[in-house]
Amino acid sequence: MSEKIYDKVHDSPNEKIGIERSSTEHHDLSEQAGRRSSVALNIVENPLKRVSQPQAIADAMAFAEANGMAEHAALFGRAAAVARNPDNFEALDDLTVEERAKLIYERDHKWHGPTMLWYSIALCAIGAATQGWDQTGSNGANLSFPTAFGIANGTSRDAWLVGLINSIIFLTAGLIGAFITDPLNYYLGRRGEIFLMGVILTVTPIGSACAQSWQGLLAARFIMGIGIGAKNATVPIYSAEMAPARIRGALVMFWQLWVVAGIFLGFCANVIVKDVKHGLSWRLQLGSAFIPSFILICGIWFCPESPRWLMKHGKIAQGYQSMNKLRDHPIIAARDYYYSWIIYEEELRQAVGSGYFRRLADCFTIPRIRRANYGASTVMLAQQMCGINIISFYSSTIFKSVGYTDTQALYASLGYGAIQVVFTIPTLFMIDTVGRRRLCMITFPLMCVFLLAGGLSLLKTEGSAASRIGPVVLFVYLFTIMYSFGEGPVAFQYSAEVFPTIQREQGMAWVVCINNTFAGILSLTFPRMEQVMTQVGAFGFYAGLNLIAWVMIFCFVRETKQLTLEEIDQVFQVPTSVYIKHELTKSTPYFIKRYFLFQKNTPKPPGIIAKGDDVDRELAGKRGL
Repeated sequence: MSEKIYDKVHDSPNEKIGIERSSTEHHDLSEQAGRRSSVALNIVENPLKRVSQPQAIADAMAFAEANGMAEHAALFGRAAAVARNPDNFEALDDLTVEERAKLIYERDHKWHGPTMLWYSIALCAIGAATQGWDQTGSNGANLSFPTAFGIANGTSRDAWLVGLINSIIFLTAGLIGAFITDPLNYYLGRRGEIFLMGVILTVTPIGSACAQSWQGLLAARFIMGIGIGAKNATVPIYSAEMAPARIRGALVMFWQLWVVAGIFLGFCANVIVKDVKHGLSWRLQLGSAFIPSFILICGIWFCPESPRWLMKHGKIAQGYQSMNKLRDHPIIAARDYYYSWIIYEEELRQAVGSGYFRRLADCFTIPRIRRANYGASTVMLAQQMCGINIISFYSSTIFKSVGYTDTQALYASLGYGAIQVVFTIPTLFMIDTVGRRRLCMITFPLMCVFLLAGGLSLLKTEGSAASRIGPVVLFVYLFTIMYSFGEGPVAFQYSAEVFPTIQREQGMAWVVCINNTFAGILSLTFPRMEQVMTQVGAFGFYAGLNLIAWVMIFCFVRETKQLTLEEIDQVFQVPTSVYIKHELTKSTPYFIKRYFLFQKNTPKPPGIIAKGDDVDRELAGKRGL
């Protein structure tokens, strides 16, 4: 029996070659296929292989001359040759000694990159801290602002009002902010849109701190939510469009790292100002969230504009100049930029229309984009189904209800924030090796167990305070650790990369709408849920949703690690029914035999696209659940 293997090499852009192999040949080849993986059921094709190398070089030189880059024509010709033969670039005669050395260094040093790349990614990530900081500012303020505004009387009306004030930023983020992203990006660019949202997110926390009534606080947070939604939809896209494929997951994940850093810093601020007199503590807790957004607006104009945004808007030469700032050498910049252009041209030939609503409709009607939408929508919805925002918004209230004082509850929440930061950092190194899908598949069942255990711990009413409080805090912390390893980093990173260039703003707007709207629903309903279901029932409810989310991830989320944004297009060419059948009949039996029955010699099935790491060098790739 023979099988068709489509292998893909570590660096990108890459050629995928169909090879007929016998079963005996397969084992021998696997020993030589370092940093390779399998592609079954579909072919990821390098369009440059459709023409001869001389023709590819001539086309690239013509591209440069036609777009105001005649002085770089020869460079683009050599870059096209590299893009056409990424695995054999050392054999190309036309490369200079310096260019060959830079390409080799890039291949062998995964984390190497110019200062501007790291600056741009880091600055945008700092902007994410505003969201986390505001969540925890509200968390601490929940202990006192309801009393200040006369809405802490324990009635259902007061519970709904507290929930509405907490949730309104997410409701407006999802229903308004996410959908103004496209026109703002069109007219202002990625940087301009981020700057404008940074201004809003600097002013509105200060407005929240100055509110004289719950209606005024609600209005300030209403506007804040618009800024959060538009920023949430743009910053991950901007980061993904700048990052090299080999470390894109880690770089875009800086977004989540700084969300949790903002959560931690917000808790720090809560603790620092907790003893301020005259009812000012909750105002300072809400107002301090302006700090990271102020840093963002001061630094964003030093970043280059997104090369892919410039390309999309016909500013081809400017796009290359921007890419050149984000890569270590012109040959690398020209290679990545020209390959992006080639794939973009492929997308344009398949595009149905260019209007806003037409491109939004494409996310639901074109099969390839619809499948990407399934995956992105799933991880975004799962982030809310898991119940993490119960902790982010109401941990202080939860800890106080089991016997902590206000001060002790704030310190326990501070520990929750610190754990998120500490355990998100290792995921920077796992997300591009272990993979997005596998991290979620491993952690969601554990989150279910720990959340359920935390809820059941609330039933204990006898014994010392430590014996009652300790288990609740422990299981909340363990739940948070699992979230930090999986769903937390994956959601926005995965969503920012799976949509094609043409539909990227619309696709991201849609999934940010899902994420923020359901975050708003969660925050809105939890105070009332506590009254009706008790905290035990609420924890159990969200534990059950973790299992449902796990099943959804199994069915709809496909692995995208270490693929270029353009190559990801090909991952979703496989029909969903075929993909699910493959996972049920191939991957799951392998996983059970290998890891539960300890049958170590079980042959690995080929995956849709799953790149092996440097340790696992088998041609079939490393494809776990």
